[in-house]
Amino acid sequence: MKLVILGRDGVINVAPAAYVDAPESFEPLPGSLEAIARLHRDGYRVVIVTHQPAVAHGALHMEVLNRIHARMLDLIRHKGGEVEAIFVCPHGPESHCRCRPPLPGLFEELAERLKINLSGVAVVAALEEEIAAARAAGAQPVRIASGGSDASDMPVFDGLHQFSDALLTGHLILR
Repeated sequence: MKLVILGRDGVINVAPAAYVDAPESFEPLPGSLEAIARLHRDGYRVVIVTHQPAVAHGALHMEVLNRIHARMLDLIRHKGGEVEAIFVCPHGPESHCRCRPPLPGLFEELAERLKINLSGVAVVAALEEEIAAARAAGAQPVRIASGGSDASDMPVFDGLHQFSDALLTGHLILR
């Protein structure tokens, strides 16, 4: 099965200073929506994971978060893409939940609900916590970091479009 798991902030949209607070504040990164559409057309299941602690702190209501995600999905569909599911951790650090990165609970829930093994599944993330959670769940993290590669032991790309190009042309082999 071909599956790609994407972080949201810094991968699909511009990473906000604090959080995306309204649908109109969701600003896609250049090429990200087209990359999702391309992955979808090539037969990949696309799933998004996101940590949104502003919900726990009362700064963002779940209804607004749902509208933000509805806008994101509309923009993706407009480009010809589809997202199978969005998994959200709405907790702050005081909750000590297992789905809050760097713990792997959100990925474990995803694997259980989709009835899959995450070994060899790419998790495209921009945040260290998401990368640690992906590793802890047995997935293969891929970093999005403007400015190119770093000294890490994982593939690093400037954007989601660059990742999808490498994956779909066979230049990126997942273990």
